[in-house]
Amino acid sequence: MSASTSSLRPARRPVRLVLGAAAVALVATVSACSTSSPDTTGSGAAGASGAAAGGKVIQVVAAENFWGSIATQLGGSHVHVASIITNPDTDPHSYEPTAADARTVTTAQYVIVNGIGYDAWADKLLATNPGSGRTELKVGDLVGIQPGGNPHRWYSPTNVHQVIEAITADYKKIDPADAAYFDQQKQTFETQTLAQYNQLISDIKAKYAGTPIGASESIVTPLAEGLGLKMLTPERFLDAMSEGTDPTAADKATIDQQIKTKQLKVYVYNSQNSTPDVVAQVKLAKSEGIPVTTVTETLAPANDTFEQWQVAELQGVEQALHQATGK
Repeated sequence: MSASTSSLRPARRPVRLVLGAAAVALVATVSACSTSSPDTTGSGAAGASGAAAGGKVIQVVAAENFWGSIATQLGGSHVHVASIITNPDTDPHSYEPTAADARTVTTAQYVIVNGIGYDAWADKLLATNPGSGRTELKVGDLVGIQPGGNPHRWYSPTNVHQVIEAITADYKKIDPADAAYFDQQKQTFETQTLAQYNQLISDIKAKYAGTPIGASESIVTPLAEGLGLKMLTPERFLDAMSEGTDPTAADKATIDQQIKTKQLKVYVYNSQNSTPDVVAQVKLAKSEGIPVTTVTETLAPANDTFEQWQVAELQGVEQALHQATGK
């Protein structure tokens, strides 16, 4: 993604999903069948090829496509991955699962959810469809972040590598006969596929560590921490924007002052969740000559791989930092 701002749209207001009686009944009565969720991760052909060759193919469901993309590439021809959240315009916070999603979960051997309150609907699907012998990975539990903490763990490079380790280990437990294959997939993914992602993180951290930035919401915080950047935006404002609540006037005034006095070198905002307050901050930052760059909550475009998406955003951050500092 380029460093320029994209079109802004009204903020999404997350709501807590409660499955109604009809939905629960629908989920409980679905029969086991093949998944019907859109497969935009490129795993369908690989799964079919593996099955045709007589090898074991693990049926995997990821609540969100950023984890689904990683799971696909780590599993190669020995997995078929269906991601439930695939549309960039869908808010994972307030998504309402369908009967097809329920069937997907029912037939899955392995399910990956983010957790930390981010995709509570996925927890409800799992609870309604216990599944015999199904393996489940909850990212929040893996990385030790409890509900109420920052859920955007795919923006933490450290957490991403923890998830890679966990998925590979789980694949090997589910399909021990192909353990060597999964080890090779992991090595290739980490050393080759993620090479540019890893290099950008290393370069930005080495060159720009400690550079003060501002952001529109808490999705940027794990990324800033991973890059060694200093987040100046008040945490209360970041959390309010992520949770869809109104920020305080005092926090908005603080941010305006930070921009006007150029305490911030770069402003980063989630282009999928822009409110009038964020629009005003972006406009003010631009008027003050502060570079603005964007991130998104899910893969954008939807058919990108995890690394294509992240590399584009990291390049945008790097360009903005270069423009701001001259380094």
